[in-house]
Amino acid sequence: MNPRIRRLGVVLTVLYLVLFLQLNRVQFFGAERLQEDVNNTRGLIREFGRARGPIITADGVLVARSVEYDGSVDFRREYPEGELYAHITGYQSLNVEAVGLERSYNDELAGDPIDQRFASLGDLFVDRNSTATLTLSIRDDVQRVAAEALGDRKGSVVALDPRTGEIIALWTFPSFDPNPLADPDGTVANAAFDALVADPNTPLLAKSYREIYFPGSTFKLVTAAAGVETGLIGASTPFFPVATTYEPVPAGAPIRNFAGSACGGDLVELLRVSCNTAFSEIGAEWVGPERMVDAAEAFGFNADLGIDLPGAAESRFPTDYGEQLADVDRYRAAGQQPAEGAETVLPNGAVPVHENSARLAQTSIGQNDVAATPLQMALVAAAIANDGVVMTPHVVTELLAFDGSLLDRVEPEPLRVAMSASTAAILRDAMRVVAEEGTARNLLTDGVVVGGKTGTAQLGTTPPNSHAWIVGYAGMPNEQPSLAFAVIVEAQEGASEQTGGRVAAPIAQAVIEAAFQ
Repeated sequence: MNPRIRRLGVVLTVLYLVLFLQLNRVQFFGAERLQEDVNNTRGLIREFGRARGPIITADGVLVARSVEYDGSVDFRREYPEGELYAHITGYQSLNVEAVGLERSYNDELAGDPIDQRFASLGDLFVDRNSTATLTLSIRDDVQRVAAEALGDRKGSVVALDPRTGEIIALWTFPSFDPNPLADPDGTVANAAFDALVADPNTPLLAKSYREIYFPGSTFKLVTAAAGVETGLIGASTPFFPVATTYEPVPAGAPIRNFAGSACGGDLVELLRVSCNTAFSEIGAEWVGPERMVDAAEAFGFNADLGIDLPGAAESRFPTDYGEQLADVDRYRAAGQQPAEGAETVLPNGAVPVHENSARLAQTSIGQNDVAATPLQMALVAAAIANDGVVMTPHVVTELLAFDGSLLDRVEPEPLRVAMSASTAAILRDAMRVVAEEGTARNLLTDGVVVGGKTGTAQLGTTPPNSHAWIVGYAGMPNEQPSLAFAVIVEAQEGASEQTGGRVAAPIAQAVIEAAFQ
């Protein structure tokens, strides 16, 4: 062979090998970088235009699906129920980051997991639909009633099964229509997104689990649980003196009851009338900072609640109350009158008093810097209903393959233990009294056992406005409660302790009726 031809052949072979190696390097080692390059939209369009699995409610209502599209992509996402499920399904958009279940279950809906793509050896040689169907715990009948009962008032409704953590209703008004955001026409999607972002009512924000509010008197359930867990407080003892004002130790602004009213009594009576003065004392002088923080965090404050929706907000309970100064005995025993020849012994005398125990008195009644999501307050009620155990909240129950076979089931899972079963029983009984004789009478439903706690969180506005709250549970007679709920109606006129029972309780009652019909 001619030496020149031989050399040319060697050079061409080397060049081919270099090209082969470079192509493989790009394919295997540079693929992720190329996919993430903002100038490369082909992968983004391909991903957006793929068929995805549907999302259906527990009672079979279709809330998200992929439909064929005659345009730049093969499929587009469609949300048949519009705003009713927008904060749950979220949306898949070409130009805006996905949210809701479309984000947290993106891979499963798209059919990407290996176990979905290759269920058997034969799947290596066929092209089959590997997308998953999400089955929700949400009941469409209850979700619709929650939306109708709240109406056009800003607020949220959360209802769940306390035994499993399955959420059956999760609604916030205002909501939004996700369909324009899923439009393959980027101009349409961008215009819709910009309008929603500019809306001062923030309809894109799922406030039921992504916004925190002052919980007001509903937080007294946490303080009551903490008090009972100390062993110093029971359902009928001690008896707190009737008072109009609580003077914090070591110092601080007095805490008063609504409208200057006087209240006192045992724990059940204190919850029935929502007594600020007594619950301030319980938190500051019977429980103390460390145990109050532990109690709040046992319910889920200052932590992730584990819900299967992205972007959930953490509820907040302050943890800093300054240095310990002395104990309750040091501040209160001097004012007691012991029997002749006896020493004053306070049952709560050893409870520590800190520099800022006055702040603790405020946080113990849901004021100061306490803030909670409606989901968090629903879980407080759920823990009481479920013998003290908080179950992990979730909206997805099953993942089904295209042929209907089961891919995965979300099993109930305990999240934390908030209190003992005996403490939970005391609070259930007390909440039942609140519903039957106190501020939550509008919860009462024929044939159903209910318990509740109202709350009014004053906003410090002029004229006075307040958030109206109610939390509670419901169940059939002689059975474990199967429903826990929280309702908040934002910025209501007035600041009466009756506001929660008057405004929020009828909404909860409608949800109870729908859940048990």
